[in-house]
Amino acid sequence: MQEEDVIMELYNASMSGCTTTLHRLIHKEPNILNKISLTSMSETPLHISTLVGHLDFSRALLLLKPQLAIELDSHKRCPLHMASAEGHIEIVQLLLRANNNACLIRDQDERIPLHYAVMRGRIDVVRELITAQPDSSQIVLDGGETVLHICVKYNQIEALKLLVESLSDEGDFLNSKDHDGGNTILHLAVMLKQTKIVKYLLSVSKVKDGAYSLNQMGFTALEVFDHCPEDLKNVTIRNILLDAGIERARNQTNLQPPLTVVIGHNEPVQPSKNWWLKWIEYLSYQGDWLGEMRGTLMVVATVITTITFQPILNPPGGVSQTNKTLSVESYGNRHSIITCPAGTSVLACNADQYFRYSIFLISNTISFTASLCVTFLLISGFPLRNKLCMGLLTFSMCITLTFLAFAYIYAFILLLPDQPYFYDTYRTEPMFILIMCVLLSLMAVVGIVLLIHTIRFLTWMVVKIRKLTLYMQRR
Repeated sequence: MQEEDVIMELYNASMSGCTTTLHRLIHKEPNILNKISLTSMSETPLHISTLVGHLDFSRALLLLKPQLAIELDSHKRCPLHMASAEGHIEIVQLLLRANNNACLIRDQDERIPLHYAVMRGRIDVVRELITAQPDSSQIVLDGGETVLHICVKYNQIEALKLLVESLSDEGDFLNSKDHDGGNTILHLAVMLKQTKIVKYLLSVSKVKDGAYSLNQMGFTALEVFDHCPEDLKNVTIRNILLDAGIERARNQTNLQPPLTVVIGHNEPVQPSKNWWLKWIEYLSYQGDWLGEMRGTLMVVATVITTITFQPILNPPGGVSQTNKTLSVESYGNRHSIITCPAGTSVLACNADQYFRYSIFLISNTISFTASLCVTFLLISGFPLRNKLCMGLLTFSMCITLTFLAFAYIYAFILLLPDQPYFYDTYRTEPMFILIMCVLLSLMAVVGIVLLIHTIRFLTWMVVKIRKLTLYMQRR
């Protein structure tokens, strides 16, 4: 029998697990196991037998040549990688007795046997591996992923519980971040919407203590949801985080207490804030209302767009059925001749109402345009926490509502007869007075909101200018 035939028969025996064939081949060719490395085969017979799960055949190979336990295939995997992935616990124990350093062998993807066992949820194998080499559970991949990240990534909660219990004293490791996005295991569980894992991680005190850790985007685990499509799982996990007492990072105050001034008999006196500092603190941005109200804003903007689009298709007063020529008074007491063909707005062809109707159209158009801008910004995919996007959305919503109010006011005025006796007669009526009070209240609210946002913008500008000035002085 030729040597190549003997090797092929050995590999066939490893597939079938026939120890009788193995011993017969060894008796015929004592050096056959040493000649495996001279062949083109990337895997050893032990790789195959451990993968398939032939315990007796694997034991016989290790007795004949223990070195096979750490031989690598073309992917740099040892037999322990194979047995761990398949969950052959007795073969794993056999390989560990032969050489427990195989626990630390990395394949071409930097994964050790423990990673394979975790990915497939082989709990008994995981327990054996971390018992044989406790340090193997703290090996970090090139991308910064720990074995805990892999547990979360592959949704293996039982393996995660086992590993967390074995690493209970390693608080920093439990909250370590990967290099891809700077995410902890809690970040990753939230992003993958793994409800059970999130609930379990929050029951671990050291993981909960690190819940305010920021990833590379500057988000905590709770704030990750502000940039994910809203669904039922989002609401469930957000409630789990809130019930656990997790708040937004910006609501956490880790500031040092203010310096005190000692006067007299060593009595500390707290320095009082200037009034303008109090106003800056009051007007500063608090909370992420935009992220929480994104869906509501989208609905409101869409409704306003629809409302302001309707007067263009169906203008107040309807459209003219005949051609008309209109003489309109312009600046300087000059008259302009305007032709109003059939199909144009009736109010546009009314010389007495032309000015009011023009203001109504201008206000309606501005409100329509601003609401469209809000919709585009909300669907653009820009991060809502970006201050530029926040400012544009706030400004656009204020403009939308302000000019929508103006459009309503002038639409209301257009409905009233343009005759002096009407106002003399009805201006004392309770309903008319009530309507005017409502309109004035609306204008007052709009004015107050615009004033507050103007003060906030000016305050922001002053702070930025001061920082720039200090930076230039230091240079």
